[in-house]
Amino acid sequence: MEVRKFILLALVGLALFSATAAFGADAPAPKVVNSGDTAWMLVSTALVMLMTPGLGLFYGGMVRRKNVLGTIMHSFAILCMVSVIWVLWGYTLSFGPDKGGIIGGLEWFGLSGVGQEPSDYAPTIPHLVFMMYQGMFAIITPALITGAFAERMKFSALLLFSALWLTFVYSPLCHWVWGGGWIGAKLGALDFAGGTVVHINSAVAAIAAVIVIGKRKGYGKLPMPPHNLTMTITGAALLWFGWFGFNAGSALASGGLASVAFVTTNTATGMAAMAWMFVEWVHRGKPTALGIASGAVAGLVAITPAAGFVTPMSAIIIGAGAGVICYTAVSLRPRFGYDDSLDVIGVHGVGGTWGAVATGLFATIAVNSAGKDGLFYGNPGLLLTQLIAIVSTYVFVFIASLILLKIVDMIVGLRVSEEDEANGLDLSVHGENGYDFET
Repeated sequence: MEVRKFILLALVGLALFSATAAFGADAPAPKVVNSGDTAWMLVSTALVMLMTPGLGLFYGGMVRRKNVLGTIMHSFAILCMVSVIWVLWGYTLSFGPDKGGIIGGLEWFGLSGVGQEPSDYAPTIPHLVFMMYQGMFAIITPALITGAFAERMKFSALLLFSALWLTFVYSPLCHWVWGGGWIGAKLGALDFAGGTVVHINSAVAAIAAVIVIGKRKGYGKLPMPPHNLTMTITGAALLWFGWFGFNAGSALASGGLASVAFVTTNTATGMAAMAWMFVEWVHRGKPTALGIASGAVAGLVAITPAAGFVTPMSAIIIGAGAGVICYTAVSLRPRFGYDDSLDVIGVHGVGGTWGAVATGLFATIAVNSAGKDGLFYGNPGLLLTQLIAIVSTYVFVFIASLILLKIVDMIVGLRVSEEDEANGLDLSVHGENGYDFET
C-alpha cells in the first residue's frame, strides 16, 4: 500500500511539474531592467544627441561667413524645441498605442504611463530611456532639412515649420515604420536605424522646401564657397562618432547585434569616404577635404537602414556604392538648377534610398534572426517590400511637407527680405557676428 501511494504521489508531482514547465515555456519573457543594456542605451542616447550640434558645425562650415551663426542656431534651436515637443505629444504620436496602423494614440501624452519600467519596445531598459533615445532621432531629422534652405529662411518660419513637420510628418512615418504601423508591422519592411524615417524623410522634405522657397539671391552667378572647412571636418567627425549610438544603439541592448551594427557602420563609412575621394580625384583632378567628409556622411546615411541586418563584407559594398552614387548625384545638381544649399538631397536622399534598397539586397537572417533574407540570399520579395516602403515615404512626405510649407508661408512668410539676405542672417536676424576681427 505504501509503495502504491508513493508511486501515485510521484506521478502527480511529475504531472504538476510538466504542466508548470509547459506553462512557463508559453508565457512571455518577463520585462526586467538590465543594468548593462540600460548603461549602453544611456550612452547611445548621449551620442545621438551630440550629432545635432555636430550637424550644426558640419553645415555651419559650408555656408558663407555671414550666415555661420544662423546656420548653427538652426540645429541648436531644433534640439531645444523638439526636446519639449517630444515629451508632450511627439512620443505618443510616434510610439503610443497603435490606431489602425496609421498613428499612435494620445494615451501617453506628456509621458503619462511612461516610467521606469520596461516597455514592449525594449524589454530590458526603462521605458523613459527608450523614449529619450527615440527623441534624439526626432531631433536630428528636421535639423537635417535645414541644410536645403540654409542662408535664406526666416527663423520664425523655421521654428513653426519644424514643430508642424515633426507633428504631422515625422511622427506618423515613425509610427508606420517603428511604432507598430503598416510599413514595419504589416508590410514587413526593414529599417534598422532610420533610412526611411530619418534620411529619406528629411531629404524629401528638403525637395519640397527648395521648390517652395526658391534659390538664394545670386545662386549660379556669385561664388558661394564654404567659409570654414575645418569646422565642417570637425562636424563630420562628431557625426561619425555619434552615429555609433545611432546605429549600434538601435539594437536596444549591449549584445552581439550591437557589435555587428558597430562594425558595419564604421566599415561602410570608411569605404564610402574613400570611394568619394577617389572618384572626385579622377573626375576633378584633386581629392578635397569637403569631398572625403561628404563621402563619410554618405556612408553613414547608406548603412543606417542595413546596419543590423548585413555582414561587414556587405557593408563594404554598400559604402562603396554610397560614395560613388552620392558623389554623382551632388555633381549633377547644377544641371537640374535647384538650390539645395548643402546637398541634403544628394547625400541623405540618394544615400538613404540606396541604403534602403541595399537592405533588400544584402540582409540576412544569419546576422539578425529578427530580420529577413534579401535578394542575394534567396528572397526577392524583401526587395519589393523595401521599394514599396521607399515610394510610399516619398509620396507622403513630399505632399505633406509641401502643404505645411505653404501654410507657414501664409502665416509668417518663409524667406527673409532681400536686404537681410544680402547682409547675412547672423547680423540681420540674430544681431550677432560669427567672427569679430577687430578684437
